[in-house]
Amino acid sequence: MAILEIKKFPDKILKEKAAPVTEFDTTLQRLIDDMIETMYASFGVGLAANQVGVSQRVIVIDVSWQEGHPLVILINPEIIHSAGADRREEGCLSIPGFKTVVKRAERVRVAGIDRHGKPVEIEGNGLLGRALQHEIDHLNGILMIDRIGRIKREFFKRRYMKVSTRHYRDTKKRRHSESRFFWHTAICHSLT
Repeated sequence: MAILEIKKFPDKILKEKAAPVTEFDTTLQRLIDDMIETMYASFGVGLAANQVGVSQRVIVIDVSWQEGHPLVILINPEIIHSAGADRREEGCLSIPGFKTVVKRAERVRVAGIDRHGKPVEIEGNGLLGRALQHEIDHLNGILMIDRIGRIKREFFKRRYMKVSTRHYRDTKKRRHSESRFFWHTAICHSLT
């Protein structure tokens, strides 16, 4: 198993609709295992395959710590029923450091396929229901920021891009400084 790189906003794959899975082979099983490991390593509740750069309709969710529901692995999931309305705060591994209130259905029923190719249906409310909707949105190229108002979304984009640019610039400066220190040290040692 491996920890995969999580794609961050504004990576283009996050806005693309993922392709249905047609092959239930060892490559798929490895992807599922890697997604689970990546989700746990990132302290996430759920993860969609396109968040790790794979355009396939696969999601993993674990809310067992809060709701006692076992690990959910769904392939080609589709929401077949929803009811009620619920507004709660959400975060996303692809948009680190940002949380916002998102309106979603209170309860959902989702049909999909398990990792062994067997059709399954799962019902979820609370955190599980919200996570199912959030991850299926990812597979459809929809981010949580697409579910908030236009003004709030534009404010987020400006602020997020500013913070991301500053982080990139600071990281680049730090690496350059570390590199200069390394070469200075290497040259000094070679002269002695």
